[in-house]
Amino acid sequence: MQAIAEREALLERRQRNSAPETLWNKLSLAQKFAASSLTQFGYDLTYIRHYKAGGLAILLCNDNAATISSEGEIDTSPNIIIRG
Repeated sequence: MQAIAEREALLERRQRNSAPETLWNKLSLAQKFAASSLTQFGYDLTYIRHYKAGGLAILLCNDNAATISSEGEIDTSPNIIIRG
C-alpha cells in the first residue's frame, strides 16, 4: 500500500500559471464554490495538484495555505509544505 502512495506522489504534477482564470477553469464546480468563499477572506488560487483521485486546489493568503478537495471540502490547516 505504501508503494502505491509513493508512486502516486511521484506522479503528482504541480502546475502554476500566471493567469488565475486558467486555473479557475480547471476547478470542479464544488471547488469553484468553495474557492469563491475563501477569496472573500483574501485567499488566492495559486496552483492545482493533480492526483488520480482528483485535483487538489491550493490557495494562499500571506503565509497561510488552504486546500480544496475535488469534492469541495476546505482545509484551512493542511499538512502540506509550500515550496518557494
